[in-house]
Amino acid sequence: MTYSDNIPALNIMAKPSGPRCNLACKYCFYISKLDLYKKSNHLMSNEILEQYIKQTIEINQINEVLFTWQGGEPTIAGLDFFKKAVHFQKQYSREGMKIYNAIQTNGVLLNDTWGTFFQENQFLVGISLDGPEEIHNALRTDSIGNGSYLKVMRGINLLKRFGVEFNILCTINGVNESKPLEVYRFLRDDVKANFIQFIPVVNYDYNTGIVTPWSVKPDKYGRFLITIFDDWVKKDVGTVFIQLFDTALAGWCGQSHGICHLSPVCGQSIVIEHNGDVFSCDHFVDNTHKLGNILVNSIYDMIHDRKQIQFGLNKVEKLPEYCQKCKYLFVCHGECPKNRFIQTPDGEPGLNYLCEGYFDFFNHISKSMEYMRRELNFGRSPANIMRYFS
Repeated sequence: MTYSDNIPALNIMAKPSGPRCNLACKYCFYISKLDLYKKSNHLMSNEILEQYIKQTIEINQINEVLFTWQGGEPTIAGLDFFKKAVHFQKQYSREGMKIYNAIQTNGVLLNDTWGTFFQENQFLVGISLDGPEEIHNALRTDSIGNGSYLKVMRGINLLKRFGVEFNILCTINGVNESKPLEVYRFLRDDVKANFIQFIPVVNYDYNTGIVTPWSVKPDKYGRFLITIFDDWVKKDVGTVFIQLFDTALAGWCGQSHGICHLSPVCGQSIVIEHNGDVFSCDHFVDNTHKLGNILVNSIYDMIHDRKQIQFGLNKVEKLPEYCQKCKYLFVCHGECPKNRFIQTPDGEPGLNYLCEGYFDFFNHISKSMEYMRRELNFGRSPANIMRYFS
């Protein structure tokens, strides 16, 4: 694997309010980054914002540029901040260029003013929701333990009212891992979400070697996905889009998909913090993986830095032999390096914690994937698979 000197499109995740958040979710891995910026006001300045947008547009060599806003909680930066962002995007946009914005939020602070702004500027809004009220509130609380479900649902209903496109990010964790159909059918039928991302919670303490109790168990992760897939493949193909299922189909078809944790190499999804610091990845925001600062170093130079290139190549170069021989390597690629902290059956380090679950899932869906791949090859819809379950 090699990097191209000319990267046509680059995903740079911006943290406009840093790790600050108005919730205190028990599984949040990013809140600890507050320790990196103890004396900061955690708000991206106009100077940094302008440089981020200007350089991002310059370095992208295609006429479609996506700006991704996350946190912490990005809406803490305020609506005026995002109005300035849109202003800079228009200022530096090239002729014929299309600018897209995606924001991941807990939805708590959304109101009509936000709804109008998102609608007018065609923002894609990701909302974090872990299932029905009791399930969601178990881990997604504020600082004094109050559940956030009602406020999140108010935010979702607001987006619907304003016609804002949204998707759901649902974590799979130690609370909902045994309730896949309850979670999925709630999101599909009650929330009426057409686009869903299921994200496994894996919180590992490298000092103690302990996985937190709210992390998903590997076998439960596989069973969760299998159970939902079996429900989805019978009646929801083509109407409910689940990121992992679409990514798996792309893998079976030999196509690229742009999802970093299931790609052969890493390194093209960097993070810019509120003060302009740039890091290798959202999960590696630390001094070891700091690439520089946007006010000192150009984004182009940072992504082409030898350290960043090697960071990306490590994903494939450090893959255990056990994985290299796996029949599902073509779709998994060892998953995210942050989760590679267990040993293979032969005692080789670097196996992914979720390996068992992924293998069970890919093994289970293989025949369905082959069917849908054939349908696509013949120019037909993969949704035809539902005929076998009617």
